[in-house]
Amino acid sequence: MNTTPACIGGEFRELATTYEVVSPINSQIIAKCSLAGNKELEEAIAAAQAVEDEMAQIPSYKKQEILLGIVAGLTAEREELAKILCLEAGKPLKYASGEIDRTIQTFRVAAEECKRLPAEYIQLDWTPAGEGKEGIVKHFPIGIVAGIAPFNFPMNLVAHKVAPAIAAGCPIILKPARSTPLSALSLARIAYKAGLPEGAFSVLPMDRTAGNQLVTDPRFALLTFTGSPQVGWKMKEQAGKKRVVLELGGNAGVAVSESANISLAAAKCVVGAFAYSGQVCIHTQRILVHKSVFDMFTSEFISLTKKLKVGDPLDINTDFSVMIDAQNAERVEEWINEAVADGAKVLSGGNRTGNMVEPTILTNTKPQMKVCALEVFGPVVSIETFDEFSSAISLINNSEYGLQAGVFTNSLDEQNFAFNHLKVGGVIINDVPTFRVDHMPYGGVKNSGFGREGVRYAMLDMLEPKLLVRNYK
Repeated sequence: MNTTPACIGGEFRELATTYEVVSPINSQIIAKCSLAGNKELEEAIAAAQAVEDEMAQIPSYKKQEILLGIVAGLTAEREELAKILCLEAGKPLKYASGEIDRTIQTFRVAAEECKRLPAEYIQLDWTPAGEGKEGIVKHFPIGIVAGIAPFNFPMNLVAHKVAPAIAAGCPIILKPARSTPLSALSLARIAYKAGLPEGAFSVLPMDRTAGNQLVTDPRFALLTFTGSPQVGWKMKEQAGKKRVVLELGGNAGVAVSESANISLAAAKCVVGAFAYSGQVCIHTQRILVHKSVFDMFTSEFISLTKKLKVGDPLDINTDFSVMIDAQNAERVEEWINEAVADGAKVLSGGNRTGNMVEPTILTNTKPQMKVCALEVFGPVVSIETFDEFSSAISLINNSEYGLQAGVFTNSLDEQNFAFNHLKVGGVIINDVPTFRVDHMPYGGVKNSGFGREGVRYAMLDMLEPKLLVRNYK
């Protein structure tokens, strides 16, 4: 088996230190990947510094050409990239293909946004001192970006760091998840083929020491991290003076009102709960249903769950498959068993076979149970009742997380109440919190982190405003 090279500022190099990438589908080795250390990271930083001025001065039309070139490359290799993603992440092929499509869209959006860098003219003669003067605010690239990406969307969540960096004019050094590096390395190859300047993008699967340097090294102007709260907040403490953007997940809630379209709500919630085995930051984890429609909703939800096609992720018809590894599958099984021992009732599923945890529906849960209070990051959902709509909103807010929430209702008053009172980064009406399109602002509050992704919003963190004051008389 050949060694997959690391990308060091555009140079694709096989390294002496390697590790095995194992598919969660069947535990087979699918690649031997180069593992970078501090030496290779230093080379990547030097390459980024060498191209920093060039990146900052690339005109918008040229950045657009590069970004659209990446779009073309991704489109041409869509099927092969989806298969790579499927093998390394265990993601069913239909969802892997959807992720590649979203990655294409992310770069397409960046190709538009690179032409719209923020700028402002300020009239200064509000006071006598400003008479005859004018102000202009332009935004300039902040510098080198350090990106750390998770395993669950190894292409599109990488794109949400790389595409804004290119659009803003910032070099970026990316650490992909150790378990899913192949997608990001493929993206680097496509990016350089599209004409990205040498040094502007590095992809380094790293050992722990080098990975921590991304956090602590002052030569990075921005750290953007997607992962667990425990890791993310520690990184913030260690990051020094650099900007930090954290997307740290959640335990998203859904409220289903008595006025809702129950069939629509049940169908949407099944996908939100069990797509990619619930390994999604905005996975639908807690569903609160008005007592008058609880039985109707639950019956339909269970029926639709049982119709999910479980099987080989490489089969385009498969809806549900394995988790990323045995450790996480065992953890989810343990949390289910703990909930049942404390009084929760299993309405469907609840069993584990290897890396596979069945789609699991619980009721009679308690807010303090791990399956409710923490981010389960697995195929587990709880369904409970509420009497008053305001109490459902309070129950969703009763969480240390606040990423997104879904509300199914046909009442405008309830929609407004939810938007005004939910303590989350996004409120999704008549859809699940799992909904995301790639140009919308995406991020959360409380333990879900801070800052926003979505190309334009990520770019704002990668740009520094600068004021020019001059006489015009």
